[in-house]
Amino acid sequence: MRLAVIRQRYTPYGGAERFVEGALEALLERGVAISLYTREWPETRLQLIEPTIVDPFYVGRLWRDVSFAREVCRAIGSTKADLVQSHERVACCDVYRAGDGVHAAYLDERLAAAGPLERLALRASPYHRYVLDAERRLFESPWLSAVICNSAMVRDEIRERYGYPEEKLHVIRNAVDCAAFHPGLRVARERVCEVHRIPPQDTVFLLVGSGYGRKGVATAIRALATLPAATHLVVVGREAHPQRYARLARSLGLSGRVHIAGPQTDPKAYFGAADAFVLPTVYDPCPNAALEAMACALPVATSTKSGVAELLTANDAGLVCPSRDVEALAAHMRALLDPVARERMGANARRAVEALTPEAMTLELVLLYRELLAASVARRRSAPAAASSAPASRSAAPKPPAATTPGAGSPPADGGT
Repeated sequence: MRLAVIRQRYTPYGGAERFVEGALEALLERGVAISLYTREWPETRLQLIEPTIVDPFYVGRLWRDVSFAREVCRAIGSTKADLVQSHERVACCDVYRAGDGVHAAYLDERLAAAGPLERLALRASPYHRYVLDAERRLFESPWLSAVICNSAMVRDEIRERYGYPEEKLHVIRNAVDCAAFHPGLRVARERVCEVHRIPPQDTVFLLVGSGYGRKGVATAIRALATLPAATHLVVVGREAHPQRYARLARSLGLSGRVHIAGPQTDPKAYFGAADAFVLPTVYDPCPNAALEAMACALPVATSTKSGVAELLTANDAGLVCPSRDVEALAAHMRALLDPVARERMGANARRAVEALTPEAMTLELVLLYRELLAASVARRRSAPAAASSAPASRSAAPKPPAATTPGAGSPPADGGT
């Protein structure tokens, strides 16, 4: 079986990219040949993949996404792959992995928290209009046979917003390596606490995620301000303007209690140093960092718009509240100051993710691919060659977005996940 995979960008820090690399490695081990279509694929350990670089010139994120979608669909038009799986919103794929969730749902959350000027800017944004249009065209595409959702939350959003058939929506959760992320990482606590000058007896909350605005870092800092002095927040991940969050911490008198660690190629030591994990994300389909925290037996406090919330509530493995509710998050963090509660929820968290192995995820993917291939062969054998009703070539360039701004009743566009 040959699988063509579309992923525009790879960086060593992103959770989505770590998933892609891990999933591809597991598929290679099961004998699935992979062609990768991407702008870049640096420093990967996947030596058996010969990526096809599709890197048209661009300036700005709108041009970036439009040009990549157009050129990658042209390139895919001549592929010899049995199936084309995209991790981007392009209409030339057989399988779409909705790893970034539903853009319309994300923008709803952004609009709910925005002031009047920001709401106007979000609705008028050409980029958001393009992504909304690309998302709609994707789910209307005659090529699309299946959508892989990494949480039930995403599955439900796609069904409710776009009317996509539920039988074509497959929940396959992200895998977590419980051998790499485990409670034994606790041995790194002393070293990390020493680096950040955290008294070893204090309670450490960890937040791992890139893009601090979407991950709710400001909410976590404000919640920390209501907790006892012997509590700390360590933030790991990329952010274009980390100084804004350092200033917020200083303004709340938290200079010695909020520690901005920035991006880490290997964050395992930070999981080992933490007592609990906090992620009041605005919107996150299935944050890998939260799954890794659970594997480390850390209780998790997250938002209702996080795809792991359903795992936490089903397994008594953490606490959930609206993303911008500082008081509710502070109450959850205060509850996690109790070592007995932390131990109970942490143990439940570890058990909840132990079945999410790379092997189990790969088996689910391979079985889905085989099912789709069998259905495709059956259709080709039974359907007459009716050229007039055949779908357009998958190499056709995507149409530009309409020039109108989404109306109040239309789903808002999702943005930079």
